[in-house]
Amino acid sequence: MGMESSAEAPQPVRVVMQAVGGWIGRLGRIWVEGQIAELNRRGGTAFITLRDPVANVSARVVCPIRVLEANGPAPQAGARVVIHAKPDFYVARGTFSLLALEIRHVGLGELLARLEQLRKTLAAEGLFSEARKRRLPFLPGTVGLICGRDSAAERDVLENGRRRWPAVRFEVREVAVQGDRAVGEVVEALKELDGHPGVDVIVIARGGGSLEDLLPFSDEALVRAVAAAGTPVVSAIGHEQDAPLLDYVADVRASTPTDAAKKTVPDVGEQLELIRQLRDRARRVIRGGLDREKAWLDGMRSRPVLASPIREIDRLTEQVTGLRDRARRSLTVSLDRAGDDLVHTRARLHALSPATTLARGYAIVQGPDGAVLRSATEVSPGDELRLRFAEDSLSATAGEPTTEPASAREDTADGND
Repeated sequence: MGMESSAEAPQPVRVVMQAVGGWIGRLGRIWVEGQIAELNRRGGTAFITLRDPVANVSARVVCPIRVLEANGPAPQAGARVVIHAKPDFYVARGTFSLLALEIRHVGLGELLARLEQLRKTLAAEGLFSEARKRRLPFLPGTVGLICGRDSAAERDVLENGRRRWPAVRFEVREVAVQGDRAVGEVVEALKELDGHPGVDVIVIARGGGSLEDLLPFSDEALVRAVAAAGTPVVSAIGHEQDAPLLDYVADVRASTPTDAAKKTVPDVGEQLELIRQLRDRARRVIRGGLDREKAWLDGMRSRPVLASPIREIDRLTEQVTGLRDRARRSLTVSLDRAGDDLVHTRARLHALSPATTLARGYAIVQGPDGAVLRSATEVSPGDELRLRFAEDSLSATAGEPTTEPASAREDTADGND
């Protein structure tokens, strides 16, 4: 509940300070982690400035010397520590401090365990997935570079990049790469370059250092900022053995700043050599194709039908003439054979014709009804008969039938033959 006051009834300073001290006192004992930015000894007391390595925030710690030296060697400025302290508010001066009850060093193993836990958490969110990483542009027009001020990493990237491709441009943002301001400045530079319309790729570079020096590049805020960037990011932090969390979230990891320049900017000499090789290969492919087509064309032209068209026409003319003569001979033979067959057929028909028999002297006798008579017994005396000969016919009247001896019939037959 807030303290009641007004312009007509203000609270005295002592009352306000005592209330603030009471509120702070209710906070209780707490564990605080930070980096010792300053340590001064005065008699039996050490006065420490404890700084947050990520944010620009610090607190004053009052620590008895016996507490400072209780666990092994006393920590020095720059060390990361965990302090068990009691918040204290000095009412007379209105100052806040922490009264240290215990100080512990943050060991390397513990620090690595915390980083590993953060790495697993971010990996579970998919920030390190290969599927979300983008390919670097083949030929970037402008490269954004985030690095320390007048650092060797900056020189390595600029010199190697311009040596490989003199036309490449750089947008350099010099920031703090260690300490409490590093994360904020790097994130701010990243957002600025990511919003720059001409920047095609961003390189974050820093030289080697201790694990504590590289901690800003494992900060969760920086990792998430890189994951949210729309421009491909190359991480070039430390050396090959260093692996800050920035390496996992970046689209490409470079072992050194020099390696970052090589991966970001193509080598003009290598590309020209590659172009020359591809051009030579294209020439060989085209020349081979033309040679094959020319050989095919020469083969076609060497064929008789194209080499001497008149000769081929003559050959085909002879072939047509021969086929025509053969057809004529075949047709003539067929007609002759058919004519002979017709003559033979006519001869057989003539031999078998009744007219031929009549021409030899025979006659055909027909009764009154027109039927051919084969015996005298088939007519009666007085019947009108018709006698047909080879050329003509006549009428006769039947008389009495007579029987002719067989010898007479044979003589008659012999005479007719």
